[in-house]
Amino acid sequence: MSEIVGTRMIREDKTARELFEQVMANPARTKFGFGEKLAIVNVDFQNAYTRIDEFKTAYETDPRQIEYTNTISALARSKGMPVIWTHVAYAEDAADAGVWGTRTNTPDSLQNIKYESRRHAFDDRCAIDPADMIYTKRMPSAFFETPLQSLLIWHKVDTVVITGGSTSGCIRATAVDSLSRGYRTIVPIETCADKHESYHFANLTDLQLKYADVEPVQTVIDWLEAR
Repeated sequence: MSEIVGTRMIREDKTARELFEQVMANPARTKFGFGEKLAIVNVDFQNAYTRIDEFKTAYETDPRQIEYTNTISALARSKGMPVIWTHVAYAEDAADAGVWGTRTNTPDSLQNIKYESRRHAFDDRCAIDPADMIYTKRMPSAFFETPLQSLLIWHKVDTVVITGGSTSGCIRATAVDSLSRGYRTIVPIETCADKHESYHFANLTDLQLKYADVEPVQTVIDWLEAR
Protein backbone atom coordinates (compact mmCIF):
# COMPACT_ATOMS: atom_id res chain seq x y z
CA MET A 1 0.00 0.00 0.00
CA SER A 2 1.42 3.36 -1.00
CA GLU A 3 1.94 6.13 1.52
CA ILE A 4 -0.81 8.73 1.65
CA VAL A 5 0.60 12.22 1.17
CA GLY A 6 -2.69 14.07 0.85
CA THR A 7 -5.49 14.61 3.35
CA ARG A 8 -8.56 12.55 3.97
CA MET A 9 -11.39 14.83 5.03
CA ILE A 10 -10.87 15.83 8.65
CA ARG A 11 -13.67 15.41 11.18
CA GLU A 12 -13.37 17.07 14.57
CA ASP A 13 -15.50 18.72 17.21
CA LYS A 14 -14.18 22.27 16.88
CA THR A 15 -16.73 24.96 16.05
CA ALA A 16 -16.42 27.13 12.96
CA ARG A 17 -15.43 30.03 15.22
CA GLU A 18 -12.68 27.95 16.86
CA LEU A 19 -11.32 26.85 13.49
CA PHE A 20 -11.31 30.46 12.30
CA GLU A 21 -9.43 31.60 15.39
CA GLN A 22 -6.92 28.79 14.88
CA VAL A 23 -6.27 29.82 11.28
CA MET A 24 -6.02 33.51 12.18
CA ALA A 25 -3.51 32.72 14.93
CA ASN A 26 -1.02 31.31 12.41
CA PRO A 27 1.72 33.97 12.21
CA ALA A 28 3.40 32.26 9.25
CA ARG A 29 0.45 32.75 6.91
CA THR A 30 1.60 34.77 3.89
CA LYS A 31 -0.69 37.68 3.01
CA PHE A 32 -1.60 39.19 -0.33
CA GLY A 33 -1.24 42.58 1.33
CA PHE A 34 -2.21 46.04 0.12
CA GLY A 35 -1.14 47.45 -3.19
CA GLU A 36 -1.01 51.12 -4.13
CA LYS A 37 -4.68 52.06 -4.40
CA LEU A 38 -7.80 50.46 -3.01
CA ALA A 39 -11.52 50.64 -3.55
CA ILE A 40 -14.12 50.02 -0.85
CA VAL A 41 -16.95 47.81 -2.14
CA ASN A 42 -19.88 47.86 0.29
CA VAL A 43 -22.21 45.00 -0.58
CA ASP A 44 -25.96 45.16 0.02
CA PHE A 45 -26.33 47.45 3.02
CA GLN A 46 -30.04 47.63 2.26
CA ASN A 47 -32.93 47.44 4.68
CA ALA A 48 -33.89 43.92 3.60
CA TYR A 49 -30.61 42.67 5.07
CA THR A 50 -29.71 45.15 7.80
CA ARG A 51 -32.93 46.19 9.56
CA ILE A 52 -33.46 43.36 12.02
CA ASP A 53 -36.26 45.42 13.57
CA GLU A 54 -38.23 45.29 10.30
CA PHE A 55 -37.43 42.30 8.12
CA LYS A 56 -37.08 38.56 8.69
CA THR A 57 -34.43 38.48 5.99
CA ALA A 58 -32.16 40.87 7.93
CA TYR A 59 -29.28 39.77 10.15
CA GLU A 60 -26.70 41.34 12.44
CA THR A 61 -23.27 40.09 13.51
CA ASP A 62 -21.31 43.07 14.82
CA PRO A 63 -23.70 45.88 15.87
CA ARG A 64 -21.03 48.41 14.80
CA GLN A 65 -20.77 46.98 11.28
CA ILE A 66 -22.19 50.03 9.51
CA GLU A 67 -20.19 52.41 11.69
CA TYR A 68 -16.94 50.65 10.76
CA THR A 69 -17.92 50.61 7.10
CA ASN A 70 -18.68 54.33 7.17
CA THR A 71 -15.28 54.96 8.78
CA ILE A 72 -13.20 53.18 6.15
CA SER A 73 -15.37 54.57 3.35
CA ALA A 74 -14.81 58.14 4.56
CA LEU A 75 -11.07 57.54 4.88
CA ALA A 76 -10.84 56.08 1.38
CA ARG A 77 -12.84 58.98 -0.02
CA SER A 78 -10.53 61.49 1.69
CA LYS A 79 -7.55 59.82 0.01
CA GLY A 80 -9.10 60.00 -3.45
CA MET A 81 -9.98 56.31 -3.56
CA PRO A 82 -13.35 55.09 -4.87
CA VAL A 83 -16.24 53.90 -2.72
CA ILE A 84 -18.94 51.69 -4.22
CA TRP A 85 -22.26 50.59 -2.72
CA THR A 86 -24.38 47.79 -4.16
CA HIS A 87 -27.92 46.71 -3.47
CA VAL A 88 -30.30 44.15 -4.93
CA ALA A 89 -33.64 44.69 -6.68
CA TYR A 90 -35.73 43.01 -9.37
CA ALA A 91 -38.37 43.83 -11.95
CA GLU A 92 -42.05 43.55 -11.09
CA ASP A 93 -42.32 40.16 -12.81
CA ALA A 94 -38.96 39.03 -11.35
CA ALA A 95 -37.85 37.89 -14.80
CA ASP A 96 -34.37 39.27 -14.14
CA ALA A 97 -33.94 37.06 -11.05
CA GLY A 98 -33.63 33.99 -13.24
CA VAL A 99 -33.53 30.56 -11.64
CA TRP A 100 -32.40 32.15 -8.36
CA GLY A 101 -35.93 33.48 -7.89
CA THR A 102 -37.74 30.17 -8.34
CA ARG A 103 -37.39 28.37 -5.00
CA THR A 104 -39.93 30.39 -3.07
CA ASN A 105 -42.44 33.12 -3.75
CA THR A 106 -43.36 34.89 -0.52
CA PRO A 107 -43.21 38.58 0.44
CA ASP A 108 -39.78 37.85 1.93
CA SER A 109 -38.38 36.11 -1.15
CA LEU A 110 -35.31 37.51 -2.84
CA GLN A 111 -37.02 38.21 -6.18
CA ASN A 112 -39.69 40.25 -4.40
CA ILE A 113 -37.24 43.00 -3.50
CA LYS A 114 -38.62 45.56 -5.92
CA TYR A 115 -37.08 48.79 -7.16
CA GLU A 116 -37.72 51.81 -4.94
CA SER A 117 -39.17 49.62 -2.20
CA ARG A 118 -38.27 49.84 1.48
CA ARG A 119 -36.39 46.54 1.16
CA HIS A 120 -34.35 47.89 -1.77
CA ALA A 121 -33.43 51.17 -0.05
CA PHE A 122 -30.08 51.56 1.65
CA ASP A 123 -30.10 51.57 5.44
CA ASP A 124 -30.25 55.23 6.45
CA ARG A 125 -27.31 54.67 8.81
CA CYS A 126 -25.04 54.34 5.76
CA ALA A 127 -23.07 57.54 5.11
CA ILE A 128 -23.25 57.47 1.34
CA ASP A 129 -21.55 60.42 -0.37
CA PRO A 130 -22.83 61.94 -3.64
CA ALA A 131 -19.45 61.07 -5.18
CA ASP A 132 -19.82 57.35 -4.37
CA MET A 133 -20.90 54.92 -7.06
CA ILE A 134 -24.13 52.96 -6.57
CA TYR A 135 -24.89 49.79 -8.48
CA THR A 136 -27.92 47.53 -8.46
CA LYS A 137 -26.94 43.89 -8.80
CA ARG A 138 -29.06 40.80 -9.35
CA MET A 139 -26.70 37.97 -8.53
CA PRO A 140 -24.33 37.32 -5.58
CA SER A 141 -21.14 38.93 -6.85
CA ALA A 142 -20.81 42.70 -7.03
CA PHE A 143 -18.83 42.13 -10.24
CA PHE A 144 -21.51 40.17 -12.10
CA GLU A 145 -23.08 42.30 -14.83
CA THR A 146 -22.27 45.61 -13.11
CA PRO A 147 -19.80 48.34 -14.19
CA LEU A 148 -17.53 47.59 -11.21
CA GLN A 149 -14.63 46.12 -13.18
CA SER A 150 -14.53 49.09 -15.58
CA LEU A 151 -14.59 51.54 -12.68
CA LEU A 152 -11.68 49.82 -10.93
CA ILE A 153 -9.62 49.81 -14.12
CA TRP A 154 -10.30 53.51 -14.69
CA HIS A 155 -9.19 54.36 -11.15
CA LYS A 156 -6.10 52.11 -11.42
CA VAL A 157 -7.20 50.16 -8.36
CA ASP A 158 -5.17 47.10 -7.38
CA THR A 159 -6.76 46.29 -4.01
CA VAL A 160 -10.43 45.65 -3.23
CA VAL A 161 -11.78 45.90 0.32
CA ILE A 162 -15.13 44.14 0.62
CA THR A 163 -17.73 44.79 3.33
CA GLY A 164 -21.39 43.88 3.82
CA GLY A 165 -23.38 40.69 3.72
CA SER A 166 -23.83 37.95 3.71
CA THR A 167 -20.37 36.57 4.46
CA SER A 168 -21.32 33.16 3.07
CA GLY A 169 -23.09 34.56 0.02
CA CYS A 170 -22.43 37.88 -1.65
CA ILE A 171 -19.20 38.65 0.25
CA ARG A 172 -17.70 35.31 -0.64
CA ALA A 173 -18.84 35.55 -4.27
CA THR A 174 -17.46 39.07 -4.63
CA ALA A 175 -14.16 38.09 -3.01
CA VAL A 176 -13.67 35.10 -5.31
CA ASP A 177 -14.44 37.25 -8.35
CA SER A 178 -12.10 39.95 -7.08
CA LEU A 179 -9.17 37.56 -6.72
CA SER A 180 -10.03 35.94 -10.05
CA ARG A 181 -9.69 39.36 -11.70
CA GLY A 182 -6.25 39.88 -10.21
CA TYR A 183 -7.05 42.17 -7.28
CA ARG A 184 -5.52 41.94 -3.85
CA THR A 185 -8.63 41.28 -1.81
CA ILE A 186 -9.24 42.24 1.81
CA VAL A 187 -12.25 41.40 3.98
CA PRO A 188 -12.40 43.36 7.27
CA ILE A 189 -13.88 41.04 9.88
CA GLU A 190 -16.11 43.50 11.73
CA THR A 191 -17.68 44.84 8.53
CA CYS A 192 -19.25 41.53 7.45
CA ALA A 193 -22.38 39.81 8.71
CA ASP A 194 -24.33 36.59 8.34
CA LYS A 195 -27.34 34.82 9.85
CA HIS A 196 -25.42 32.15 11.75
CA GLU A 197 -21.93 32.14 13.22
CA SER A 198 -21.17 28.78 11.59
CA TYR A 199 -21.76 30.16 8.09
CA HIS A 200 -19.96 33.38 8.97
CA PHE A 201 -16.80 31.90 10.44
CA ALA A 202 -16.58 28.93 8.08
CA ASN A 203 -16.57 31.27 5.12
CA LEU A 204 -14.14 33.74 6.71
CA THR A 205 -11.83 30.77 7.29
CA ASP A 206 -12.08 29.65 3.68
CA LEU A 207 -11.55 33.19 2.40
CA GLN A 208 -8.47 33.59 4.59
CA LEU A 209 -7.02 30.28 3.42
CA LYS A 210 -7.65 30.79 -0.29
CA TYR A 211 -8.99 34.04 -1.66
CA ALA A 212 -8.45 37.08 0.58
CA ASP A 213 -6.74 38.61 3.55
CA VAL A 214 -9.27 38.52 6.37
CA GLU A 215 -8.18 41.34 8.66
CA PRO A 216 -9.41 43.38 11.62
CA VAL A 217 -10.95 46.58 10.32
CA GLN A 218 -8.25 48.52 12.20
CA THR A 219 -5.70 47.17 9.71
CA VAL A 220 -7.55 48.92 6.88
CA ILE A 221 -7.93 52.10 8.95
CA ASP A 222 -4.21 52.16 9.75
CA TRP A 223 -3.22 51.65 6.11
CA LEU A 224 -5.50 54.44 4.89
CA GLU A 225 -4.44 56.86 7.61
CA ALA A 226 -0.79 56.27 6.69
CA ARG A 227 -1.30 57.18 3.04
